[in-house]
Parts: sequence; structure tokens; C-alpha cells
Amino acid sequence: MRSWYSGTAVASTIAKDVVTQDVLSIGVIFAGLVGAIAWNLITFWYGLPSSSSHALVGGMAGAAVAKGGGHVLLLTGLRKIGVFIVLAPLIGVAIGFILMVVTLWSTHRYRRVERLNRGFRRAQLVSAAAYSLGHGANDAQKTMGIILALLIAGGHVRANGEVPLWVVLSAHTAIALGTLTGGWRIVKTMGSKITKLQPIGGVCAETAGAITLFATSHAGIPVSTTHTITGSIVGVGSVRRLSAVRWGWPAGSCGPGSSPSLQRP
Repeated sequence: MRSWYSGTAVASTIAKDVVTQDVLSIGVIFAGLVGAIAWNLITFWYGLPSSSSHALVGGMAGAAVAKGGGHVLLLTGLRKIGVFIVLAPLIGVAIGFILMVVTLWSTHRYRRVERLNRGFRRAQLVSAAAYSLGHGANDAQKTMGIILALLIAGGHVRANGEVPLWVVLSAHTAIALGTLTGGWRIVKTMGSKITKLQPIGGVCAETAGAITLFATSHAGIPVSTTHTITGSIVGVGSVRRLSAVRWGWPAGSCGPGSSPSLQRP
């Protein structure tokens, strides 16, 4: 079963390229999930923009090592994931910076700032939707991968089988509901505590994040969507000046007020 926009390559990576298939069992997957969920709850409570994706991979790897030893780890898959722990946010920084510079210079002669801001606020409906699709394309597939690994371990799906349709629909529904009901602490951190985003910056950051996530999802690379959008926001904020980004722990607001105004280069 292939999703119409991204396929299920990331799910396959999680299920088949992290640990050897013979070590997988209900107990291993359960232990890995408990570890990842515990870390996610801690970071949710403190509003930390951490990677649930890498927590999931780490929990699964740790549980597998506890059962079968270090040789059960598949280094090729783990190396690919590890490299993009660093690369994904850096790619987001670069694309966000470039998009922000191009957008500012293409609009700097336009004098009706409030009208331009209204236009970018409307454009954010499109850029936010694109980023949401990218988020689901990568993050929801990690859940699919865990379920696929469990189905393979239980003999319900063959080792080289694809993700069943019901798993795809269940994972996308769960991630949408989770974001809707429990994501506001992280939203507050991302929206105001890293840098002060204006509508033009929001469009550029969301577009940069979407581009990065669609590319990595197509390549079957599980990345942190949180770190990716963080990098995009940092890239956008850095265009104004490096001091516009809160490089330390993002506590408190980035500046007084929140009314949008277009920033000039």
C-alpha cells in the first residue's frame, strides 16, 4: 500500500532497517514504545521541542539490544538516521534562510505593508497545510513502521510485506488527533520563543520545513519534524540578525507584543 504523496518508505526503514527481524517480538516492541512514550511525556510537560522520532528509534534499539545483544543492530540503517539527526535541521536552516532572503528582496519595494502582511497571513494557510502534510508523511510513518514490525514478528505480514491500509489510516488519524489535543506547549515554544515570527517569516519557515520533510520522506529517512522546523525558524530569524534568534534555552517571550509587521532586510 503506497500513500498517494509519500509512499511508506519511512515505515519500512523503521520496521526493517533498525534491528534484525529475528529479535523482534511483542515484548521488545512494547518495551521500546514504553521508553519512547515516557520520554515524550517528559518533554511535552516541559515544552521541550525534542524528537519523538529518535526517541522511538532509540527505544526500539535499546530494547532489542537488551534481548539479543549489540549485534542485532543494523548499522547501515542507524547510520542513515544518525546522519540526518544533524543534517535535517541544517537543511531547514539553509532553505529557510534562502526563502526568507528571496521573499524579502522580491517585496522590498512594496510600500503597502499592512496589505502585504494580510497577503502573507492568507498564504500561511497554504504553507501550514503543506508542512502538516510533510509532518504526517514522516512522523505518522514511524508509527506505521512499529505496527508493521509487530505484524511481521507475529507472522501476520511476511518479512518483505508492505504496510496494510488500515495501519496507514490509523497512524494518520492518531497523529492528527495527538497534534490537535496535546501540541500547544510545543506550538508556543516554536511560534514565539525561538524568534519572533511575522507572517512573512511563518510562510518561509513552514515552506522550508515542508520541502525538507517531503524530500526525506520520499527517500525513506526518518527525521525529526520538530528539529526540522526549528532549523527552518532559525534560518528565517537569522536573516534579520543573529541576535534575533534565542540560541539558548527558549524561556520567556522573544519580545514585547505580538502584532504582525513586515520586517525589512
